[in-house]
Amino acid sequence: MKSEIIAVGSEMLTPWRQDTNSLFLTEKLNEAGVTVTFKTIVGDRQRDLVGAIRNALGRTDIVILMGGLGPTEDDLTREAVAEALALTMRRDASIVAALHARAATWRIAMPSNNHKQADVLQGATVLPNPNGSAPGQWLDSVFGGYRKLLILLPGPPNECKPLFEAECMPRLRSILPARHIARRTLRAAMIPESQADSLLAPIYTTFTDVETTILAHTGDIQLILLCAKPTAEAAQQRVDELAERMEEALDDYLYSSSGETLEQIVLDLLGLRNATLAVAESCTGGLVAQRITSVSGSSRSFLGGAVVYSNDLKTSMAGVAPDLIARHGAVSAEVAQALASGIRQRTGATLGLGITGIAGPTGASEGKPVGLVHFALADAHNVEHVERTFRGDRDRIRQWAAQQALDMVRRKLM
Repeated sequence: MKSEIIAVGSEMLTPWRQDTNSLFLTEKLNEAGVTVTFKTIVGDRQRDLVGAIRNALGRTDIVILMGGLGPTEDDLTREAVAEALALTMRRDASIVAALHARAATWRIAMPSNNHKQADVLQGATVLPNPNGSAPGQWLDSVFGGYRKLLILLPGPPNECKPLFEAECMPRLRSILPARHIARRTLRAAMIPESQADSLLAPIYTTFTDVETTILAHTGDIQLILLCAKPTAEAAQQRVDELAERMEEALDDYLYSSSGETLEQIVLDLLGLRNATLAVAESCTGGLVAQRITSVSGSSRSFLGGAVVYSNDLKTSMAGVAPDLIARHGAVSAEVAQALASGIRQRTGATLGLGITGIAGPTGASEGKPVGLVHFALADAHNVEHVERTFRGDRDRIRQWAAQQALDMVRRKLM
């Protein structure tokens, strides 16, 4: 079964509001064995709404509309569905009475335009909304000779979500064939998206019953595998088969087989080895420490560190010799190694991580471009060094650098 979610409201076509209900609805639909193949946002124009509804009915089995059920002139979802399916509407007297009773509890007279919230589509079932004035509607209809299901939901999340959970999920489960969706998320670090796809496409394209999605963001690749089968066991087995082959192809780029973040994996590995970590960050400005400490329980393995942005603090907090900075510059392999060794010694950590670079847009010099970052990782016996040059703006360079630093620690602990 395929579905489309249509979010209705011109406000969601501005920079200030966004649709969040569809994330919840997608999760619930997947639980019922329904795949979401399209998500659409439409403004408050009846002609556009009618077109979007007809398009959705032509390509999916279930269409869910959120919003546009209120009392104002621009609340046009009911009218658009009626036009798209050539249906009439009736005004439900019991809903009108409930609206008046609701207004009475607030000791106000109900405006007449609220009556339109009682307009029910021909053949629709009213879905009670205890958290708001606009009820939902459930319509089992025919479009183009095929059975279609339309669900109309209020837009506010505190109304949409509980109504769908209470009224729609039981109905869906009662009419849908038994389908179960299994999901796996694999994650890999510091491999280009194109390289990942060249390794994996020959594998996942042979699994035509598994939907594979590749997401790339600042040094992190997420591979989302979805499979629907009549039983949960069959779906999970098929996803696991594909995941196993992809894991082998990714080799040591792979850091998670179950969707964990890189910082979570680093902390897990530190815990397994009874090791601790401390950091001395310059250009990343504390991003590595922020990511690590976002994980609950990180204090068991992460001792802390310092943001050593100035040369003076590199010396006073991480023990970097001033003459070393003078000879090689603050952005150098030598200073990164001194930061790693110094912070390890100052804190007593098993591992010390040092990062120094040029995040830009200023600060570049001959031989040291914007994006140049030096990383060093020290233990009791030696210091490893990695040099990278990242492209992009200041924020992107810093995000890439934090990812590289965490991956360097992961690889050390593997």
